[in-house]
Amino acid sequence: KPKALPLWRVLLHNDDVNDIPHVVDTLLALTALSKADAVTRTLEAHHKGVSLLLTTHQERAELYVQQFASRNLTVTMEPGE
Repeated sequence: KPKALPLWRVLLHNDDVNDIPHVVDTLLALTALSKADAVTRTLEAHHKGVSLLLTTHQERAELYVQQFASRNLTVTMEPGE
């Protein structure tokens, strides 16, 4: 039986540069989130400083970090549980 890949959390961070519509549009373009979920995650990051976007394997998490950076958004990754 193949061993499952370890999971990584992809986190969206608030910043003082990007407006909410840009963040929501970027989430919709780069993830499979619905518009309602994209708005919820954006507002959570805006009010709390950070929001969990998704959990995935390491290579995909690294790709998300790069893709969001190319759109001037701060996304980090951390090991999941």
